[in-house]
Amino acid sequence: MKIFRLIFTLLLLYNTSGTNLHPENRQSKDITIAAAADLVLAFSEIGKLFEKTYGIRTKIIYSSSGTAREQIANGAPFDIYASANIKFVDDLIKAGKIIPDTQELYGIGRVGAATSVKTKLRISSLNDLLKSDYKKIAIADPSHAPYGLAAKQTLEKLGLWDKLKDKMIYAKDIQHSLSLLNTGNVEAAFISLSVVNTKKVNFYLADDKLHAPLKQSIAVVKGTKKEMEARKFIKFVNGTEGRKIMIKYGFILPDGK
Repeated sequence: MKIFRLIFTLLLLYNTSGTNLHPENRQSKDITIAAAADLVLAFSEIGKLFEKTYGIRTKIIYSSSGTAREQIANGAPFDIYASANIKFVDDLIKAGKIIPDTQELYGIGRVGAATSVKTKLRISSLNDLLKSDYKKIAIADPSHAPYGLAAKQTLEKLGLWDKLKDKMIYAKDIQHSLSLLNTGNVEAAFISLSVVNTKKVNFYLADDKLHAPLKQSIAVVKGTKKEMEARKFIKFVNGTEGRKIMIKYGFILPDGK
């Protein structure tokens, strides 16, 4: 009987050691993504579908693209960088921080101004922001946030920036801008189309001819130990299923389709 129990225990240990039950095995295929704040809804959905399809989990850290660029430049251990500004990826390629042949465009974003549905305020033209009803306006800091820069360019093109700049409350990214609006700290906020929830905000879409195109680029960070999995994720984003989700959240596909 003792011999039988010993054999059974050894067999159990042998079979278990060859499976993915161990935490280190489960984590071996996890990938960490530094993603632009406008991707919160789209990448959350894509990440879940990617995991369901390939069994690879995604840990996504959202921030302004400029913030993530600086983190990667300083050695932050990300596997993928999904930027809202292609230039930031180009900068990291020049700095030797990105695997050059992995870079792909994955979408073109749209920016606009939002008001809360809890108020009577509605924007039918960006000139409306000049009204006294709008005392504070949130904008992602244009110095490092692509959507904030696009919003500033739009207002400059319309001759409104100098008239409105004293009303501006700088946020760290568009999610922060949206939060300031939802909590009632500002009367309006510049955000991306991709994060609009029509149950919570009214949204005015700005003319995309008034700012530089928001070309969004994704690439694998050099030095990652998950290069194969990271490449697979990028292909998934630009694949049939990924593109359906990107379109769903208002992105224009890079090839115009």
